[in-house]
Amino acid sequence: MSVPQEQWIEGGHGLSSVTATICGIVERPRPPRAWYIAFGISVSFLGILGLMVAYLFWTGVGVWGLRVPGAWGWDITNFVFWIGIGHAGTLISAILFLCRQRWRTSVNRFAEAMTIFAVMCAGIFPAIHVGRPWLEYWLAPYPNQMGVWPQFRSPLLWDMFAVSTYFTVSLLFWYVGMLPDLASLRDRARGRLRQILYGVFALGWRGSNRHWHVYERAYLLLAGLATPLVLSVHSVVSFDFAVANVRGWHSTIFPPYFVAGAIFSGLAMVLTLLVPARQFFGLKDFVTPRHLEAVAKLLLATGLIVGFAYAIELLHGWYCGDPYEGFVFLYRARGDYAWAYWTMTVCNVVVPQLFWIRWCRRNPWALFAVGVLVNVGMWFERFVIIAGSLSADYLPSSWGYYSPTWVEILTFMGSFGLFFTFFLLFCRYLPMLAMGEIKPLLPDSGDMTRFPAVWKSGSCPRNPPAGEAPAAPQASSLKPQAGILAEFATPQALLQAAAAVRDAGFTKWDAHTPYAVHGLDKAMGIRPTRLAWFVFAAGLAGACTGLGLQWFCNTSDYPLLVSGKPYFSLPANIPVVFELTILFAAGAAVLGMLGLNGLPQLYHALFKRPRFRRVTDDRFFIAIEAADPRFDAGQAEALLRARGALAVERVED
Repeated sequence: MSVPQEQWIEGGHGLSSVTATICGIVERPRPPRAWYIAFGISVSFLGILGLMVAYLFWTGVGVWGLRVPGAWGWDITNFVFWIGIGHAGTLISAILFLCRQRWRTSVNRFAEAMTIFAVMCAGIFPAIHVGRPWLEYWLAPYPNQMGVWPQFRSPLLWDMFAVSTYFTVSLLFWYVGMLPDLASLRDRARGRLRQILYGVFALGWRGSNRHWHVYERAYLLLAGLATPLVLSVHSVVSFDFAVANVRGWHSTIFPPYFVAGAIFSGLAMVLTLLVPARQFFGLKDFVTPRHLEAVAKLLLATGLIVGFAYAIELLHGWYCGDPYEGFVFLYRARGDYAWAYWTMTVCNVVVPQLFWIRWCRRNPWALFAVGVLVNVGMWFERFVIIAGSLSADYLPSSWGYYSPTWVEILTFMGSFGLFFTFFLLFCRYLPMLAMGEIKPLLPDSGDMTRFPAVWKSGSCPRNPPAGEAPAAPQASSLKPQAGILAEFATPQALLQAAAAVRDAGFTKWDAHTPYAVHGLDKAMGIRPTRLAWFVFAAGLAGACTGLGLQWFCNTSDYPLLVSGKPYFSLPANIPVVFELTILFAAGAAVLGMLGLNGLPQLYHALFKRPRFRRVTDDRFFIAIEAADPRFDAGQAEALLRARGALAVERVED
């Protein structure tokens, strides 16, 4: 059934029922039986991963099937496979947010969580591939007793900067998005331990409009920073291959080719995770067939891009006139790895074409099956690229056939155990959907971009009256004899009351809402935040740090001549500079948001009011501080009641 965009949340949910449904999954005493079965299987495979890694460290990388010329095998195949899945998650969430696609609210939390766990799985393989993981700290650029710096012109070092930066920024993006929802779990928690844990991670979030004002800008900046970061990171991963003088790899198509493949595989994994979770956790009212269809359309579009990239690769092999380059593509299609090549082609090119059929785009289990097959195909794509080029070298005398050992197979299976163990724990103990983003989509949300009648009524003017503008409200601290707290049932009533409080000249007061009510900033007279300037300055500092570090290491402290190239070359230094720019800027966005909001604040006088706990559910509040110069309890109470307050109470510390 087709529904208007504003009503994509089906089932007639109100604010309270949204909170009860999503938080109820976490609060229920026992999860579904399917969760226990899946968790038991995942933990078993996680144990296998631990045993295989321990066996590898004890014995050495000789237990893998790596031989000359196949010096890379399943380890790097699995690394690129997982990093591709991980890169798509935040990209999906960030780009859809920047494009104001409201349907993202049903997939963004899954995609962001998937990113974190997939990057964790990806990081395992290069870490254990070096053979001596206890010496990996040598890769970090720090002053050491050997006087040796890493080679900043190596794409393998770029990988370290790119992947670690991406993991950090994605974790921040995911965590910041969950802050309001963690506060909801804190306010609804019944056990003392849950209340403390969720309270610590919620950092004292209390739905203050001042908090929302800075929070929305920080989240927008993080989304803007994450989008080019994702594109750059998988491009850097492709440089591991593209800068090598190996036929089938040395190609400028690899960066866009790898990015398209990452989005493709990430969308497939979103479907693979979303469909069962929707079924077993009762999320059908929130993850509707239309949401699934939207993901399927994106999957079809990116699948066409990947298929086009395959065709361009074949064209390049023929058109370049290099017999060695042309041979490698014929070898992939007709040689020892033809079975893997055609599996890749069928899964990645043929199977997604089913989404031209509307029934397949809206049937959950058809979507699940296609998602699984696409992930299979994308793994074989990476395997074909690596094994297909390395196994048949320039010298026929050194040709070989790469076969994985049982250790490699079990290690790869164990990585799925790690991924699904963390994902199932996420489903059990954290909100799977973004309540703070779903609630504004409801018809009674009070979103002023969709309900402009309040502005037209004159009861809530956009700007202060003519004359001296009232001062902007300050963050409420609510000390002893703190003030009064007024409760409102609707955002429209809150907006009218906020305008009245502002016009009355109060300065030490704040509004508290379960989600960001657009228009409330103007009603309160809050000025734009300067967070963007902090982020810009931090990004500039990150760029200078990256340039200075590489210039000092490569030209002064440890000059290293490579093939007659200059000691310092700006193009070769751009990847590290870019990653540090994004890292510093993203860190400033989060730290600046917390600092401007006065968070973490684990105690506040309002937390003691039982009524105030509904601020993260379905109620709206105005708190006026007793320290305000114009404060008079009787007059303030009369003002708020006249503006539709359901209840007004005194607050004391």
